Amino acid sequence: MYKDRKDAGRHLLRHLEHMDFQNPLVLGIPRGGVVVAGEVAAGLGADLDVVMSKKVGAPFNPEFAIAAVDVEGNITLLEEEQHFPYLDYIRAEAEALQREIERKLDYYRNGNSPRDILGRDVILVDDGLATGLTALAAIKYLRRHRPNRIILAVPCAPQATLDFLADYVDVEVCPLVPLYFYAVGQCYVEFGQTSDDEVKDILSPFMSQ
Repeated sequence: MYKDRKDAGRHLLRHLEHMDFQNPLVLGIPRGGVVVAGEVAAGLGADLDVVMSKKVGAPFNPEFAIAAVDVEGNITLLEEEQHFPYLDYIRAEAEALQREIERKLDYYRNGNSPRDILGRDVILVDDGLATGLTALAAIKYLRRHRPNRIILAVPCAPQATLDFLADYVDVEVCPLVPLYFYAVGQCYVEFGQTSDDEVKDILSPFMSQ
């Protein structure tokens, strides 16, 4: 288990620092993933920014993700579109979520422009993965912006999720893969909420570089 997200970031760093990166950019997934990503970026001497996607919950159960949307409004579905119900509902929800993502990213960056992705080794960091659906939406967004490589780096995840995402990234780094995975929080001693202000504070020194 990790003590907290900073401890998880230091563990991830030890698995990454031996790798040869081309103009690395660390991208944290808000909110908790940015805490982990801050440790990685500082240790690698890399740029830090955020990438964000949000889940679309099912109409019968908002906690059950059936799709995810990125900042450009692109939708990633849980299943192939031709077999998927609720498409009109998903599109309407995605439009509202896209506007929320735009507002959040502008706040986190304090009005600064996003870091350029083109031709860089992008290290995508979260504090852990469950289904991987929102991570996949973020990965697809990154791929459209033509990085050199995408390295998915997370402290913990179930093997099924890593297998699911393996075809979409170039490298996966995940030090802890529990045999029985229930939730990301099981991998941490301390797993409290990360606030929007904390994310902004972590990003601030990197945005001014």
